[in-house]
Amino acid sequence: QMQLVESGGGLVQAGGSLRLSCAASGRAFSSYAMGWFRQAPGKEREFAAQISRSGGTTYYADSVKGRFTISRDNAKNTVYLQMNSLKPEDTAVYYCAATIYSGSYAYTRDYDYTYWGQGTQVTVAS
Repeated sequence: QMQLVESGGGLVQAGGSLRLSCAASGRAFSSYAMGWFRQAPGKEREFAAQISRSGGTTYYADSVKGRFTISRDNAKNTVYLQMNSLKPEDTAVYYCAATIYSGSYAYTRDYDYTYWGQGTQVTVAS
């Protein structure tokens, strides 16, 4: 089992920034590619970003590309999502997730991921 705990969500004005963190425990963190998903009210959960096991390869949804940056620190068992130029449509619960796949390819569907955090709310006010 792997436990994932997100933090860093909150309320921010449009154009602002937030950095989400996801701390992992229980399994070899560096053996898993990591992803961030989000779910807005009344919508299905959607892929936002993915980072490979080593951190050398990243993928982004078109909706966040150029504004969000995913990174990881394997020494700290933590993955981050830096979110800049936030828009009201970025409002959602953000989840981090772990997949046994290496992350060399984009895995954008939630069933590709085995472990999930509880989510952290991000609200962007206009």
